[in-house]
Amino acid sequence: MKIETKYFGDMEIEEKELLDFAQGLPGFNDEKQFVVLPFADEDTPLSILQSVKTPNLAFVITNPFLFFQDYEFNIPDAVTDQLAIKDEKEVAVFVILTVQEPFEKTTANLKAPIVLNIENGSGKQIVLNDDQYQTKHRLFPQPLTTVKGEK
Repeated sequence: MKIETKYFGDMEIEEKELLDFAQGLPGFNDEKQFVVLPFADEDTPLSILQSVKTPNLAFVITNPFLFFQDYEFNIPDAVTDQLAIKDEKEVAVFVILTVQEPFEKTTANLKAPIVLNIENGSGKQIVLNDDQYQTKHRLFPQPLTTVKGEK
């Protein structure tokens, strides 16, 4: 099937690549189908979550565990039931990035991860009730700055 994308123009995708978000994404309730597209090349940990219906709706996403080794949360039972998750091997987790200039200022939304069942192509963005996670965690630690005149 052919879709129009925000970053790559028209693309051919396979039906099996479609991800079904039964309730859409928060703020985008009518957007039910997405596809994960590789970013510029295979060597980057970034991907694009592209709406199938709306070409200009695309999110830069990444696997949060590559950047935040101590990131952890429990997937609510209602979500595992909704996505028909039977084993943790079926699960892929992504977070949406807010890309900044320069790229070192880019942030990740750890408060609302995207949970996918990669076996059946279903997905859901969940909002965590955990105060340790916010919507803007820097991907890269801030460099130490020295104050002029200090040693």
